[in-house]
Amino acid sequence: MTNPIVKRIMLPDGREITLETGKLAKQADGSVTLRMGDTMLLATVCAAKDATPGTDFMPLQVEYREKFASAGRFPGGFLKREGRPSDSEILTSRLIDRALRPLFPDDYHAEVFVNVILFSSNNEDMPDALAGLAASAALAVSDIPFHGPISEVRVARIDGKYVINPTFKELEKADIDIMVGATLDNIMMVEGEMNEVSEAEMLEAIKVAHDEIKKHCLTQIELTEAVGKTVKRTYHHEDNDEELRKLVWDKCYGRAYEVAASQNPNKHQRMEAFEAILNDFLESIPEAEREEKTPLAGRYYHEVEKEAMRRSILDEGKRLDGRKTTEIRPIWSEVDFIPGPHGSALFTRGETQSLTTVTLGTKLDEKMIDDALVHSTDRFLLHYNFPPFSTGEARPQRSTGRREIGHGNLAHRALKRMIPEGYPYVVRVVSDILESNGSSSMATVCAGTLALMDAGVKIKKPVSGIAMGLISENKGQNYAILSDILGDEDHLGDMDFKVCGTKDGITATQMDIKVDGLSFEILEKALAQAKAGREHIMGKMMETISEPRADLKPHAPRIEVIEIPKDYIGAVIGPGGKIIQGIQEETGATITIEEIDNKGRVEVSATNKASIDAAMNKIKGIVAVPEVGEVYEATVRSVMPYGAFCEFLPGKDGLLHISEIDWKRLEKVEDAGIKEGDKIQVKLIDIDPRTGKFKLSRKVLLERPPKEENPRSEYHDRPRRNED
Repeated sequence: MTNPIVKRIMLPDGREITLETGKLAKQADGSVTLRMGDTMLLATVCAAKDATPGTDFMPLQVEYREKFASAGRFPGGFLKREGRPSDSEILTSRLIDRALRPLFPDDYHAEVFVNVILFSSNNEDMPDALAGLAASAALAVSDIPFHGPISEVRVARIDGKYVINPTFKELEKADIDIMVGATLDNIMMVEGEMNEVSEAEMLEAIKVAHDEIKKHCLTQIELTEAVGKTVKRTYHHEDNDEELRKLVWDKCYGRAYEVAASQNPNKHQRMEAFEAILNDFLESIPEAEREEKTPLAGRYYHEVEKEAMRRSILDEGKRLDGRKTTEIRPIWSEVDFIPGPHGSALFTRGETQSLTTVTLGTKLDEKMIDDALVHSTDRFLLHYNFPPFSTGEARPQRSTGRREIGHGNLAHRALKRMIPEGYPYVVRVVSDILESNGSSSMATVCAGTLALMDAGVKIKKPVSGIAMGLISENKGQNYAILSDILGDEDHLGDMDFKVCGTKDGITATQMDIKVDGLSFEILEKALAQAKAGREHIMGKMMETISEPRADLKPHAPRIEVIEIPKDYIGAVIGPGGKIIQGIQEETGATITIEEIDNKGRVEVSATNKASIDAAMNKIKGIVAVPEVGEVYEATVRSVMPYGAFCEFLPGKDGLLHISEIDWKRLEKVEDAGIKEGDKIQVKLIDIDPRTGKFKLSRKVLLERPPKEENPRSEYHDRPRRNED
């Protein structure tokens, strides 16, 4: 075995990251083992030698997986082995992909596979913050062409201080949680959530992250030099025809610029106009050469289209649909759009439309999270669906894709901190995108806010979202920041920057940068412009509904919550669940109990208040402490010759002695008309201090009859005869 090469990175708090290569997975083009304490990741990268003919894009695939054995756990399910990736693994894969993808050479089209596997965890350090560094280090020790290295770090602000790569426990107290990916010189990717922070505070967190990332990149450069991989492989993945390229530009650019500057707000009409230019050019090619030259002509025309759009914006300030750079597309919205859900909203901005619903549920509807490192529940769910018809595509709709999971996660982060603490309902928000031309995830945030308010969810504040774009040249010397970008402006631009927040600050953000040299000055201006756009969108939303409805919809479940002493949890449940099941059957309510903070949290839900009240009374009866002198409604459980046993509180029986049933003398209990199952009013008159038995009385609640006269009484009451 060759001696492995090891490099070390020291974090500000003294923790150490080691990068080791030359020991594991040596047949991969590049492999690195990353360790921090007991957390260990293996990153490998393999690339095909040649590109598949006709490929004109970067076929990169990134997989991040967590082994359950890393935390000493068994996977769930029948097979007891890892299955499809979890949402958290997919989101981490996307974080790595988004930072790496822009840094491969534009003409490099060989398939590249990056795999990052968590093999060990200490259940404290968060491995997703280390995965991007591990992946980049694997590329650094390979001969695959790559304009890196990069690293990714998580920055959290905890008690006013910024912490690099916090632990799971530390992150619970953070009001800023962002992941930043960057090279030595440039920010490439930002994603995270915040507790209504200012634009300046978010920029400060990004700067803190970049300062740390620079150290990681320098260490990787040292690692590359140590393994002798400074020279990358040569490749030839594109065949070009410069004569054809010039012809496409000469024949098509002028017409493409006219379409780009025509300010047509209709997406499909613009697409047809652009396509007509290419089709006319292809028709001009001799038929014998047309089939061969069509793929290259299409690629060159894409360059023409991109440049025409960019020049129209940079030179004349004309966007594709005629708007100014700061202008937001027309917005209209409705709430209570669908009768069945517990809340609904239709939000339309330009040619982007989200139909969002809200469903309220009980604890039984919680999402169970059973990942390798996280075993918990989630009471606020947001799902995002992007069907092909939303963009007019004729293709089948398959299972949820990574893009849908990523966009849904961004909207989830934007809204989740606005759900009140201790809210008794489980909330599910579902956004179905019906039309899309620019930032359907931000439409989801806006529609989600409206639908939550329509459902009567008492959100702390409404949230709006906007997608920003950037067109720049000469390393940011000439640029235009675009508010509320179109799909084409996203595809052909240099930055996609989404910002969500309330009137008081940012709650979530996502940024992807595709160009070198984006300064913090430009970022600051983009954030300021985004804030103005968010405020405009919020104003339009408030015209539809400005605050949560006072009450839930009539068909929504009703939930009441009480806390009971921990010692009474068993009493409410009963042996084998007998008590709680009996209450549910009798009242029609649904009851769930869990222990939180050494107390019992009881949720009672039903579609009507009468059922809830009935169940609540029974539960309160079980946990109530019997008090001498209190009057109770009791149920006669059994009749004996000497009295009746009555249940005056759930699970608590007392003796109603025959002498305490009525003021008159009774020969037997039945003489008072009392039988099993009867409901009667009783008073607790004594608790035996030795046995704890309860003594009940009914007669003390009855009016006492006047004193009867009888011969014996008369005899005793007569004056005595004078014996003298």
